Amino acid sequence: MHCFDYSILLCIGVILLLSINYANAEWATCSWIVPMRYRYDKISITDFGGVGDGVTLNTKAFRAAIYRIQHLRRRGGTLLYIPPGEYLTGPFNLTSHMTLYLARGAVIKATMDTEQWPLIPPLPSYGRGRERPGGRYMSFIHGDGLHDVIITGENGTIDGQGGVWWNMWRQRTLKFTRPNLIELMNSRGVIISNVIFKNSPFWNIHPVYCSNVVIRYVTILAPADSPNTDGIDPDSSSHVCIEDSYISTGDDLVAVKSGWDEYGIAYGRPSHGITIRRVTGSSPFAGIAVGSETSGGVEDVLAEHINLFNMGVGIHLKTNIGRGGVIRNITVSNVYMENARKGIKISGDVGDHPDEYYNRNALPVLKDVVIKNIWGEGVQQPGLIHGLKNAPFTGICLSNIHLHGARGPRNLPWQCSDVRGAAVQVSPWPCSQLTSHQQTGACSSSF
Repeated sequence: MHCFDYSILLCIGVILLLSINYANAEWATCSWIVPMRYRYDKISITDFGGVGDGVTLNTKAFRAAIYRIQHLRRRGGTLLYIPPGEYLTGPFNLTSHMTLYLARGAVIKATMDTEQWPLIPPLPSYGRGRERPGGRYMSFIHGDGLHDVIITGENGTIDGQGGVWWNMWRQRTLKFTRPNLIELMNSRGVIISNVIFKNSPFWNIHPVYCSNVVIRYVTILAPADSPNTDGIDPDSSSHVCIEDSYISTGDDLVAVKSGWDEYGIAYGRPSHGITIRRVTGSSPFAGIAVGSETSGGVEDVLAEHINLFNMGVGIHLKTNIGRGGVIRNITVSNVYMENARKGIKISGDVGDHPDEYYNRNALPVLKDVVIKNIWGEGVQQPGLIHGLKNAPFTGICLSNIHLHGARGPRNLPWQCSDVRGAAVQVSPWPCSQLTSHQQTGACSSSF
């Protein structure tokens, strides 16, 4: 064989290998961490008097059906089938070894009678309700200490009918913190897939103190002006897989959290092993966020293949004095954003405090962040990175980032302070703190 022929074959081989590697990255999955389980035992909400007319209150039916699953303990668990129709209900608790299955055309709709919502204690890592002191309203669908729980179906809908709660927030008449749409606490082996979530009163999907959670093929919808309707908030949780979903809400699409100031520091449970992949959406706030409640620490987060439209901020890492905690090993790559106020924001002055007792000497540590392969159109300001004077952000790597400005005179340059790191192939060219040749080691692992 001639050397020229060998070079051609070698070149073809390299191209094929790169194509395979790219395809693997594009279609990689972490959903294997919780295998989907088939339930042989099946019951229907109609077996317990459920009526899908949109008017009848079905709280007793849901609670009776789940009581049956909990106490009969069928081998392999039980599937609760929700047939087509609108099932109005108050909040209810799930149990272990169950599947909540929504047929196509099935809607589980939250009652708008706020008196039907029980109060539960605040999360220990928050010390109080997130919005108001004291307790908080129980989430619409709730669970604590569960194992092997699946919420799935044929793209049925869980509707929080949050308008009444949003108005209470706007009118400042809330007595306690608003309810999440779904909150699972201290649970493991959770799958949430193939369901539409809409109009949550507060955060949509909130796994807190959980491990091994898969959230995949979900659609989350709320109006752009709905307050604090975060899409998915893994909180002091580990091994969470978020993939192949569409989120359009009034707050952050995905926000990784781990507790609030002195309460989160004392509880001391970090979020780690979080994968966010192939998420598309829009929001007046952030697309991919870490924080601002990060007092337990956030480590080992990977977000990749993200498409964002009409955003406030594309990528936002946020913390504050008094938070404490370590944020490290965060990688965000292969992001496309279109129409955003800011492309990248890493800030140490974001978020409020639960009370006046937070420790002003509890400074957060933010380090070892890689943001690479980002393309943006219509981005008014490419980036803003403000560390803390006594706790600079370090090991920041920006690589292959191209954020094109919006039309008109409103475009702003990069702004940086108290940050150390490197930038390679970034346009527009970032601030001097990220362009030092002595700091290129921060990016050495990204090539």
